[in-house]
Amino acid sequence: MKKMMMACAVCVMVTATQSATAQTAEEQSAVECSSQKENKPKKALSIGGYGEIAFSRNFYSDHVSRYSQPEQHKNDPSHGRFDVPHAVIYLGYDFGKGWTFGTEIEFEHGGSGSAYEKEDEEGGEWEQETEKGGEVELEQFWIQKSWCKAANLRLGHIVVPVGLNNAHHEPTNFFTVYRPEGENTIMPSTWHQTGASFWGKAGSFRYEVQFLAGLNADHFTNTGWINKGNSTPLEFEVANKYGAAMRIDNYSVSGLRIGLSGYYGHSIGNSYPNNANGVDATYKGKVAIGAIDFTYKGHNWLVRGQADYGYLSDAEQLKYVYNRLNSKSPYKHSAYVSKNAYAVGIEAGYDLFSQIPAMRRMQRQLYLFGRYEQYNPYASKTGGTTYDYTEVKRMAVGVNYYPVKQIVVKAEYSHRFLKSIYNNEPALNVGIAYEGWFL
Repeated sequence: MKKMMMACAVCVMVTATQSATAQTAEEQSAVECSSQKENKPKKALSIGGYGEIAFSRNFYSDHVSRYSQPEQHKNDPSHGRFDVPHAVIYLGYDFGKGWTFGTEIEFEHGGSGSAYEKEDEEGGEWEQETEKGGEVELEQFWIQKSWCKAANLRLGHIVVPVGLNNAHHEPTNFFTVYRPEGENTIMPSTWHQTGASFWGKAGSFRYEVQFLAGLNADHFTNTGWINKGNSTPLEFEVANKYGAAMRIDNYSVSGLRIGLSGYYGHSIGNSYPNNANGVDATYKGKVAIGAIDFTYKGHNWLVRGQADYGYLSDAEQLKYVYNRLNSKSPYKHSAYVSKNAYAVGIEAGYDLFSQIPAMRRMQRQLYLFGRYEQYNPYASKTGGTTYDYTEVKRMAVGVNYYPVKQIVVKAEYSHRFLKSIYNNEPALNVGIAYEGWFL
């Protein structure tokens, strides 16, 4: 009996040693994909989401001509608004054998709605009324095959992780009440398109490359650069042109993540119908973006920063693209679009509750933060035209209070500094947000 027990003990020790060795090797590198065994999670279905509620009081004019006639709107009254910037539902399912599914449904600014109503005061006429503004978008919808940590293939509608904001767009990943303005102005946010993504983790690196439908130059604007370039008014995403995106993050230093990301693709002619003549056929509209960003968390500090630079070839020709001239098209952007755009920003917060033992024990946090950013979607004088009000410097100071890890209460005072001929734009913003998994 003793011998049998000793044999069993030796067996258990050998098995445990082998298991520990395999686990260590997996943590160090995920290159040997074939050696890993599938570990199915206890719950195949996952449900989560995030959302934001905000109140703003803007101490500047909201008149449409506040930039074209700034002297007439210097003393205009302030204006306020309540808003639900984003309300998002995550749904995921693990089918087993490395196959998973994920989707993200987003309601922006409360969604949208319309209905037919019978107007009694107008003789019983039927009318279609717009009940609510906003947008409803399918931000993600993909099927993924995972072989190991180092090799995952995702197909469908996916997030394009170019820049800090797109890669980490949940409200617990930035201090301000609204998403950081710079990247949110010059690039789609959240940037999502249909395509294929190969991603993985190996050692201290996470990497991702994507093949996507191209951006649509018909949507580019003077005040938003390529911001709306991923959107479509059609029932499908046009793919006459293509683009590629990449991202790599390094976690070698404890508490620090540094990321590099970029995008390249053609945009002119990526519209419907595919015009065989004129500017659409002659020019490419090459879009190239490079970005660097970081997040540091340590010693009770949380610091984030990013810098993005973008280039658009044939920018002067966009004014003459057919769909932008056609009065019946859904685009009709007649202004010049800039050849270049940029956005830089940094924010830093210190956890005041880290100095209070009772708060530390309850795992509550109170960050006092400051943010500075500068951006310009019209950084070059394309066609000799200038829009000086697009050059913005913005500062914000405020607090973020975390009563629990998944919920944050935000308050900030911000100030946009414009060129001297325009009126500066101070504002007070308050909000509450959450992000987490329910199942």
